[in-house]
Amino acid sequence: MPEVTALDLARIQFAFTISFHIIFPAITIGLASYLAVLEARWLQTGQAVYLDLYHFWSKVFAVNFGMGVVSGLVMAYQFGTNWSGFSRFAGSITGPLLTYEVLTAFFLEAGFLGVMLFGMKRVGPGLHFLSTCMVALGTLISSTWIIASNSWMQTPQGHEIVDGRVVPTDWLQVIFTPSFPYRLAHMVLAAYLATALFVAASAAWHLLRGRDSPALRKMLSMAAGMILLVAPLQALVGDLHGLNTLQYQPAKIAAMEGHWERKDAGGDDGRAAGTSLIVFGLPDMAAETTRYALEIPRLGGLILTHDWNGRIQGLKDFPAADRPNATVLFWTFRAMVGLGLLMIALGLWSLWLRWRGRLYDCRPFLRCTLWMGGAGLLALLAGWLTTELGRQPWVVYGLLRTADAVSAHDALQVGVTLLLFVVIYCAVFGVGIAYLLRLIRVGPLPDPGHGAEASASALNEVQPLLRTIAPETGGNGAGTRRP
Repeated sequence: MPEVTALDLARIQFAFTISFHIIFPAITIGLASYLAVLEARWLQTGQAVYLDLYHFWSKVFAVNFGMGVVSGLVMAYQFGTNWSGFSRFAGSITGPLLTYEVLTAFFLEAGFLGVMLFGMKRVGPGLHFLSTCMVALGTLISSTWIIASNSWMQTPQGHEIVDGRVVPTDWLQVIFTPSFPYRLAHMVLAAYLATALFVAASAAWHLLRGRDSPALRKMLSMAAGMILLVAPLQALVGDLHGLNTLQYQPAKIAAMEGHWERKDAGGDDGRAAGTSLIVFGLPDMAAETTRYALEIPRLGGLILTHDWNGRIQGLKDFPAADRPNATVLFWTFRAMVGLGLLMIALGLWSLWLRWRGRLYDCRPFLRCTLWMGGAGLLALLAGWLTTELGRQPWVVYGLLRTADAVSAHDALQVGVTLLLFVVIYCAVFGVGIAYLLRLIRVGPLPDPGHGAEASASALNEVQPLLRTIAPETGGNGAGTRRP
């Protein structure tokens, strides 16, 4: 059995903490935008169902936001404790980027969060709606800076190395790296998709238990529409991201696909045969082969290069020390793609049921929606593992190896802290997640404190603004019904 080193334990600890952390920001990003839409619809239509949903999901948002902040603090400390080599080498870039995230996004969220959660009866509807929008904007700005920092580690540019340390020379290049726009879009869409599945599963859980209400139907309807829209869009963005990765990190693509050699054999027409798609296989790093490979000729080249005769490099084209672990990467990538295809299928199924008028009472669909409730988060974790494991053995791609970034601790020290993290995280966040599930089991309830008079007053104050944002399409129909 191979010896477990301090480096291995430090990587496991970071993977463990980031896997916990990434769940909460993803739901925060999605719920913040969802709350903004709910409040806008309430102010625009005066329908109390949107207000009931707003109050319900704002409670879930508050708990989730708090757990995200706590888990994020731990992530920041680990850069100095376990990865001092990385901080010393790249701190002049990652430090300012994370500082910008705090100064812009976190301060914006913190400044308006109190008004959003507790100010509906204390401030005017216009200011409260603005607060909700600012919190939603803050979550998107936060993700922008975090992705900018991580994208620089994936495709570094805009710097020079002086005395063994990175010195920024062009901040626009540092922020807007070649992979940044694809990775930002992919992450934000993943957050929206994970949240939509979470919301849809919550509604399905209640509907399956015979509890039917306008709020639950609205929840399911809005979430199903979001899944139908975002899941195919995410697949398109993922394809563009793949083309970018093939250009800048070809070893990652070779590991994801399980290809070891670039096959140059000719096809039946005398031209070079395109790369096959390995649907199933067991990549073996020691033997440098993918065992039991089930292949579809040319399809891999078509997907990866958009060329029927397209070919990609194999892992043997790269030094053994520079290859990512294909054994793991092959399956994390397929887990992400497989879950994505299921999400697209669920969205199309919801469209067909909506057309048939059976969206809310088709029990097989509701059961599948419930089972898919965590699929967005699982796909997000699989995607992050693919991205981060595929960058190995580099922390900063092509510049700093992971082995050179770890702090000089022994295995016992890192192992003890890892054990403490596991125990504390399971206790603290286990309680938090249990409380979230308890809130969801209660479900949205009508709020007696906001009747028709409050709805009418709020509507009259902000409707001029809302008409500018979303003009009425005609008359005083169902889309703009007054209380």
